[in-house]
Amino acid sequence: MQDAFGHRISYLRVSVTDRCNERCRYCMPEEEQAWFPREEVLGYDEMLRVLRVGATLGIKKVRVTGGEPLTRPGVAEFCADVAAIPGIEQVGISTNGTLLGRLEDGETMAARLVKAGVGSANISLDSLDRESYRRTTSRDLLPKVLEGIDAAIAAGFASLRLNCVLMKHQTEAEMVPLIEYAREKGALLRFIELMPVSTQEVLSEDNFLSAGSALRLVEAHYGALKPLPDFRTNGPATYYEIPGSGQKVGFIGAMTNLHFCEACNKLRLTSDGKLRPCLGSCLEFDLREKLRAGCSDEELAQLIHNVVARKPKEHDFRHNYQPNRRMIAIGG
Repeated sequence: MQDAFGHRISYLRVSVTDRCNERCRYCMPEEEQAWFPREEVLGYDEMLRVLRVGATLGIKKVRVTGGEPLTRPGVAEFCADVAAIPGIEQVGISTNGTLLGRLEDGETMAARLVKAGVGSANISLDSLDRESYRRTTSRDLLPKVLEGIDAAIAAGFASLRLNCVLMKHQTEAEMVPLIEYAREKGALLRFIELMPVSTQEVLSEDNFLSAGSALRLVEAHYGALKPLPDFRTNGPATYYEIPGSGQKVGFIGAMTNLHFCEACNKLRLTSDGKLRPCLGSCLEFDLREKLRAGCSDEELAQLIHNVVARKPKEHDFRHNYQPNRRMIAIGG
């Protein structure tokens, strides 16, 4: 599939739930979140049908997200079913890491995911300071996250990435400890700019820390970083090498990188069955209604093609974007 601007679509991010066991301040409001009623959330069989049709249209990579995807029962079995779809070449998961070390029949969730065919894990880690982590997530779960990262390493994911959201007055002090921790664990660390997905307020002068500023802070400690223009991980990160150690670190600048959208290859399926052609656009199209009305695979394929045709050239985040959903309801 290719959109009107030459984006070749091969990647689908699938949110399996809007529920989460944390309350990150850049993702969810402090007031009570209105969860999707259970009957509005797609069943695994409905998600798998979309993926099977998508695979015939060129979808090769799938990332399972939430909310926190590991809060939904049966997610490892779902991942195994995804990995078994002909044409799907890569399956990954994005998680806050708190449940990766959970044991079931003597096996960690991380090990079960790897056994199910999940090759990569993206784990959110905004701080190594327990109190700072608690303030950011409203939960005292940092020990569980670190336990989950160790479980992921032991499970043997082919790719393990740690994602830190850049926040002024917090991340500045966290960058070097996070880089050293990632080096120790053999993980790839990425620093991600705040985006106004849930609320415009995150872009205030008191909150926003740009990727460029973060890069300069890292270089102030380690010296000039070596750009790695040819290093890619199927995403929009720009990578650099830390002098001396050879460690790679990535920066994702949705707000400040004017070329951010040029190589976009993804769609997003929300847990309530909306297909979104762009995270930074309010455009979304209801697949759930069509699925439950008994549409054929051919009709479903045409619906997906129609969504791809509506994919914008770039996101709207720089143009006074007004969120129509919280990030938790879209999928990370």
